[in-house]
Amino acid sequence: MGGFFGTVAKESCVTDLFYGTDYNSHLGTKRGGMAAYDETTNCFSRSIHNLESTYFRTKFEDELDKFKGNSGIGIISDTDAQPIILNSHLGRFAIVTVAKIMNIVELEEELLEQNMHFSELSSGQTNQTELIALLIIQGKNFVEGIENVYNRIKGSCSMLLLTEDGIIAARDKWGRTPIVIGKKEGAYAATSESSSFPNLGYEVERYLGPGEIVRLRAEGIEQMRKPEERMQVCSFLWVYYGFPTSCYEGRNVEEVRFTSGVKMGQTDTSEVDCACGIPDSGVGMALGYAEGKGIPYHRAIAKYTPTWPRSFTPSRQEMRSLVAKMKLIPNRAMLQGKRLLFCDDSIVRGTQLRDNVKVLYEYGAKEVHIRIACPPLIYACPFIGFTASKSPLELITRRIIKELEGDENKNLEKYATTGSPEYNRMVEIMRERFGFTSLRFNTLETLVESIGLPKCKLCTHCFDGSSCF
Repeated sequence: MGGFFGTVAKESCVTDLFYGTDYNSHLGTKRGGMAAYDETTNCFSRSIHNLESTYFRTKFEDELDKFKGNSGIGIISDTDAQPIILNSHLGRFAIVTVAKIMNIVELEEELLEQNMHFSELSSGQTNQTELIALLIIQGKNFVEGIENVYNRIKGSCSMLLLTEDGIIAARDKWGRTPIVIGKKEGAYAATSESSSFPNLGYEVERYLGPGEIVRLRAEGIEQMRKPEERMQVCSFLWVYYGFPTSCYEGRNVEEVRFTSGVKMGQTDTSEVDCACGIPDSGVGMALGYAEGKGIPYHRAIAKYTPTWPRSFTPSRQEMRSLVAKMKLIPNRAMLQGKRLLFCDDSIVRGTQLRDNVKVLYEYGAKEVHIRIACPPLIYACPFIGFTASKSPLELITRRIIKELEGDENKNLEKYATTGSPEYNRMVEIMRERFGFTSLRFNTLETLVESIGLPKCKLCTHCFDGSSCF
């Protein structure tokens, strides 16, 4: 996926830009970049680094002196090298995006036929942020150009543009990914994660609506395009992506996870000694489950953070599996002889969970019950960079469906319906293969209720295949 941060201030913005961007590091691991504009010299500065073997701060800390100015944008990305800087009839600007473009090949061919060219290739492929920039400069102004992006791409795109006159923030037309606006004395900021704000002194000013475009200056906000009425914000933001202290649409991530855990704990009939969270995103749910069930919360697994990066950082699945195993350390003293219930965010491939459970039994767990914060992932996401998966068959659910039906695309609606014979059979097969004592997934209704938004404003495609548009 990815996350960005931009700020414009009356004083130097560099410190806020550096730390604000870093607070999006949980959203991406491949590349990081920053760009700043110095109005005194009328110059842009930019730097981009690969983050696959290190962290954002270690790459950029020593270069901060090269950045000057009162406005800047930064990005942590799992896709292309960013920011891109262009000079065009709209003026000079830098751009960062959080996007997934399903029809990028088609758009690339169209632009090449119009005698445009691509210079920012990423591993030999078209850089999608550059393609978005080329679509923008087809407009007579920035708003018309951004609307061209909204109308042409299939997928999603939220963006920040650093111009010679402030920062333009534009949220995806369907609001699938968020942009939060923050304010403090003498400065405004826009970011993917509101957790960027507290330690930098910003307060949440508001959340941009779907398709809304604003210009940020140190003196205030100018609305350039009103928001759309319809919205399809990604429900998985609250399940997995989001940092616990972040809020989207006014709903806090940890609160949603806790609430969904409480609701499951109140209705679960399993007899267990304690609830445990699989770090990090399973912890909030487990705390809620413990309260709803009326049982203690124990930390039977601890995450070792000083040296191990996130599990999807390596390009090879074997290395991702190794990292996933090595970063989580079981605590034998809290496991031995106990009936344990573990909460986790989701099951995608299942590799990490399978390895974890094997170790739990080896360390003396009497029973291992698993509760998942969301429904089974049945459909691949066409709208945002949900995983690095290239095929639906990377989902364990689809592999099981193929085994049962002979076709991974057959009867998907039935397998996505909680309580149906097909659903129950699929979940039971997963339970047996992983060796769980019991396995249950949250229902879609419980997830939607915990988030607190109408279902029509949430994208739940990966769970039920629905799409309003």
